[in-house]
Amino acid sequence: MKVHHLNCGTMRPWRTPDGLVCHVLLVETDDALVLVDSGIGLQDAADPAGRFGPARFCVRPAFDTSESAIRQVAALGYDPHEVRHIVLTHFDADHTGGLSDFPWAEVHLTATENQASLHPRGVVERGRYLPSHRAHDPRIVPHTPGRGEPWRGFPHATELADVAAGIVMISLPGHTRGHAAVAVDAGTHWVLHVGDSFYHRGQIDGTGRAPKSLTAMERLMASDRSGVRGNHRRLSRLWADDPADLLLVNSHDPVLLHRAHSRTTP
Repeated sequence: MKVHHLNCGTMRPWRTPDGLVCHVLLVETDDALVLVDSGIGLQDAADPAGRFGPARFCVRPAFDTSESAIRQVAALGYDPHEVRHIVLTHFDADHTGGLSDFPWAEVHLTATENQASLHPRGVVERGRYLPSHRAHDPRIVPHTPGRGEPWRGFPHATELADVAAGIVMISLPGHTRGHAAVAVDAGTHWVLHVGDSFYHRGQIDGTGRAPKSLTAMERLMASDRSGVRGNHRRLSRLWADDPADLLLVNSHDPVLLHRAHSRTTP
């Protein structure tokens, strides 16, 4: 499968010199297009308060409609209606804002994350799971990777056969209750998109050179801080191993997005 790496939402938090991106995968399967996350969408730019909430003052999104997934899909020469599936790492606003631009698409996420977004607990969850992102009544398809088989050292994963062979959802809770990673077989290698399991490469590359503002935001937003630390350790080992057939990316590090562009499947 051919994989395109898109930035669907530039953000400029304070004291984050390189800023953040919303790294979205556009995957060409045999009979459809698939998005992994949807980034910031057209309606977010039209209604920042209702669609992003107070978090917009912290992460300071650009709300540039040219960065929306639907505009970028069209710019690549595709009919947006070919996007038939969107696989979410989790239901935070910067990952779900584009859902309403593709109301015909099936939205795949973990059953745990779906329940958390419908029944939020506590201040953080009530702030992150915005009802406006479900106002268009998305076609939700829940999955339970916690019952699946191991995948490359991750204990629980399931192939999304109803989406396409070679797309795997991996349970990776911590940032949110039902957070997941998504692996895509790009032919010459796998792309492993780990969502918000870490914000900055310095958290897993052994240097510790991550902006303190991001590490503080990660602690604030974590559903399970011990789970986040465990994910850091697991991903640090994977980073150190640096397997030739695996490209590790996350949602927000612009350097990892740039590296992915240099390795895009021809």
